[in-house]
Amino acid sequence: MSWTIAPEPFDSPVAAALWRAYYTEVSDRWYLLYESRRTDPDELEREIAAHTGAELTPPTGRLLVARYDGEPAGCSGVRLLEPDTAELTRVFLHEGMRGRGGAALLVRAAEDAARALGATRMVLDTRSDLVAARALYARLGYEETEPYNDNEYAEHWFRKELAASQVS
Repeated sequence: MSWTIAPEPFDSPVAAALWRAYYTEVSDRWYLLYESRRTDPDELEREIAAHTGAELTPPTGRLLVARYDGEPAGCSGVRLLEPDTAELTRVFLHEGMRGRGGAALLVRAAEDAARALGATRMVLDTRSDLVAARALYARLGYEETEPYNDNEYAEHWFRKELAASQVS
């Protein structure tokens, strides 16, 4: 069994299924934590329609899909906020794929994609309840920093200076 990671059009069926799974999970987690309920299905559909991922297309963005043994397992996205600053977004693995090293591979692939877009710095935001994600970012060299956006759900902001890509 092995991982592969490759660019994917934001509007492909694979990308749409991964976005739906990602958004459902993070939304349900938030609502269960703060309102003791799951996401309203109509709200889910509105949010998915409003956040298509179109910003994750060249020349200023990229969506990456991880496959495990050929099957779609997760994704990550990167988009330029400024010519030298990219934002890491949509880092997700299906629950059954976690713990196999795929998340770190997705983040590193996103860092490579950011470098290819000209970025020298990566930023991201996340929530307090996403403990495993915050631990992953810290392990990969991301440091907590001041807020760079006004995302109403963000509680932690991270940044990392991107070293030049190293060919092995």
